[in-house]
Amino acid sequence: MPGKKNKRPKLQDAGVESISQRNAARMLFDISLIHTFELALLELKQADCIWGPVHSSIGQEATAVATIHALEKSDMMTGTHRAHHQFLGKVINYTLPDDWSPLESSLSTEAEEVVQRSMAEIMGLAPGYCGGRGGSMHLRHKEAGFLGSNAIVAGGIPLSTGVAFAEKFRKTGNVIVACFGDGAVNQGAFHEAANFAGAWDLPIIFFIENNYYAVATHTDDVCAVSDLSSRAAAYGMEGYSVDGSDTMAIYATVQHAASKMRTGGSPCFIEARCYRRFHHAQNQPGSAFKYRSKDEEADWLSKEPITRFPQRLMEAGILDETDVVRIRELAQEAVDKAVAFCTLPGDPPTLRSELWPNPETVGVGIRSEGAEWKGIEFHERQDFDCYTEMMYSDAIAATSGRWLERDAETFILGEEVANFGGGAYGATKNLPAQYPKRVFNTPISEAGIVGLALGAAMSGMRPIAEIMFPDFALVAADQLFNQVAKARHMYGNTTDLPLVVRTRIATGCGYGGQHSMDPVGLYGLFPGWRIIAPSNAFDYIGLFNSAMHSLDPVIILEHHTLYTQKFPVPKGDLDYFVPFGKARLVQEGTDVTVITYGSMVGRCEQLQEAWKSLGVSAEIIDLRTLDALGIDYDLIGESLKKSGAGIIVEEAATSLGIGSRIASESTERFFDYLDSPIARLSSADVPNSVSKVLEAAAMLQDETITEITVAVAQRRWK
Repeated sequence: MPGKKNKRPKLQDAGVESISQRNAARMLFDISLIHTFELALLELKQADCIWGPVHSSIGQEATAVATIHALEKSDMMTGTHRAHHQFLGKVINYTLPDDWSPLESSLSTEAEEVVQRSMAEIMGLAPGYCGGRGGSMHLRHKEAGFLGSNAIVAGGIPLSTGVAFAEKFRKTGNVIVACFGDGAVNQGAFHEAANFAGAWDLPIIFFIENNYYAVATHTDDVCAVSDLSSRAAAYGMEGYSVDGSDTMAIYATVQHAASKMRTGGSPCFIEARCYRRFHHAQNQPGSAFKYRSKDEEADWLSKEPITRFPQRLMEAGILDETDVVRIRELAQEAVDKAVAFCTLPGDPPTLRSELWPNPETVGVGIRSEGAEWKGIEFHERQDFDCYTEMMYSDAIAATSGRWLERDAETFILGEEVANFGGGAYGATKNLPAQYPKRVFNTPISEAGIVGLALGAAMSGMRPIAEIMFPDFALVAADQLFNQVAKARHMYGNTTDLPLVVRTRIATGCGYGGQHSMDPVGLYGLFPGWRIIAPSNAFDYIGLFNSAMHSLDPVIILEHHTLYTQKFPVPKGDLDYFVPFGKARLVQEGTDVTVITYGSMVGRCEQLQEAWKSLGVSAEIIDLRTLDALGIDYDLIGESLKKSGAGIIVEEAATSLGIGSRIASESTERFFDYLDSPIARLSSADVPNSVSKVLEAAAMLQDETITEITVAVAQRRWK
């Protein structure tokens, strides 16, 4: 950031003498609990009681424990695939009272349940925090402040910035710690997120657990710098490097950084240089796979927190050997109870079959259960008496503005959305001036935009994110499809996702192959997304309101040819709702059913006279909702029963369209009504060209629509 100077602070170890006996004992208990818990997991994996990987953090316990104890309970964390230590440490400390000491009391029933439910989740069992959906790599407990671990390396870092954005927006004073490994600093998502955090001064600590290895590749072989925290300089931040096996050094560093952040300091990097005892996801050392030496492993083993920390506490006279033994026995007892909770005794043990999730719940959490729609009244055109005209782009801006007005936690972000008085294409017209602190220009950083919006949505805010051109969604594909589309289901239906993404389809503008995509089929591959394509301003307002009210993520496809068109809308009313999943009967007919959406609705309406002159009576259906779960097959079926023939008309390229899916599903459902196969019309399966002639040749033409529609209606289409 201009004007900022990067500093390389050198923090001194605070020493074990700086903490109370209770805190020292609790930190040792947490280290012991995590260590014992993960050893048990590896044994259960060996006994074939765990389906899927177990990425243990044995040797890295201090990085989690010291960080958690340096934070406030209200602070939050995210983790990567190797996050058992962070999750268990955060949740157990959320559950235990502040005055609890392992030297004075046993674990409460609630605390024991934390260990049991954590183990159950990793084993894929129903009592787990995500109902067994997340397993080892997708752990979440929002109330405890652990917002989610993530199996995609660096995948959860952008959403961490969104959570930090929400905390800064709400002025809570809370700090977010995004924990990840050394491999993540080579991912683009990490750099996009770090740039957002630096540019917007978000309260986030990027905590790098540098254990020197990916699976078997050493960091020095793949990183241009050996000091990973030095990369903080690129984002105007301070970077700290600390011994990751030194519990008190980590504690002091995190406490310093968090305290500074609460009093107006900037985000920072902390690199903890640590070591995992075992191979990537097994119970054998790395030397067994020839990528580490036994001498290297022995050196690090002598410094592991499980032995180093209690030795220092005893040397300082804070704890004695009896205390250490008691703490370790308490941890072992909690883990033994968790194993007994999840398994039946034996050699080897076996899973308790009664704890498996009910197979009938496999689809629960793909989408909201719909409670948000209780009491909502939906409307159609016939429900209004007084109309006025409004341009499509003005409807976008007006309805967005209405949500900024009615909901203090709605905000808009995207490239150029706060410039030119209303964005590059007028979709935020007048809003930057009216809401200067709620309409944000972003870096050219699609993954960062979507990830930040996701984190804010998971925090309960209602972001409206603009992707300027649909092709740019591919730059953010991980965030859109691995993260947004899967989050609710993956985390066991524990999070809502009130997120709206808008994008402007620019086919026919001469923008070429990388700005002209119609992405409906791409989003349609992921059932977590709702997809809407308003064909007019009336539907835009009503569907946008439904999208903003929804607790599911919604993509709104806006065709550029509609932006400057005027449509009738209810006079003085921007608050009505049009339902998802309900198509509109545009025109009644008897010979053929024309199923279409978006800009093609108006084109088909204009072609009606030509069809009539050729003796064809066409029934036109505007789908409005395009995701697979939202297609209105009831209306399609009623129409096909009457007409006996159908055609799907879409401008998207064949492979990016949804025509094949609709045709297949309609044929299966309504085969007895059909006189012939359902026809499909789409643009050529090629990227659009800049050449006006070649672009026109690739795109679906009116003449073709008329020719095939008439042929289908007259039963001449093969």
